[in-house]
Amino acid sequence: PVIDGFFSLTYVRNSGAAFSMFADFPASFRKPFFMVVTIVAVVGIGWFTRTTPREDKLTLVACGCILGGALGNAIDRLAYGSVIDFLDVFVGDWHWPAFNVADAFITTGVILLLLAGFFVRGPEDPAEGSSH
Repeated sequence: PVIDGFFSLTYVRNSGAAFSMFADFPASFRKPFFMVVTIVAVVGIGWFTRTTPREDKLTLVACGCILGGALGNAIDRLAYGSVIDFLDVFVGDWHWPAFNVADAFITTGVILLLLAGFFVRGPEDPAEGSSH
């Protein structure tokens, strides 16, 4: 344990997605599936980033986190055939599945994107602002 009763380092090869989803699917399905999902995510986040106003820093940081995490996991998959999870968090009897830094960045990015959606306002639509 790094922090007794809370955090340790482990070594888990995850051939699936988050929480090992799809891990039992055949490799002939998993490998192309995850590469296609990664390509679609990278293109989608890239497009979303390019269309986001430069003033919307929170959304841009969120996109950077998601993009970095997706690419990090893709590199693991290409290099090792699976993602290497090594961070292990637990509190008492509660245990979170092992994860890696890329997963943490994706999760952080999604949370920031949700916060940006709730708290960052775009330019006012002139039609909405009129009280006619």
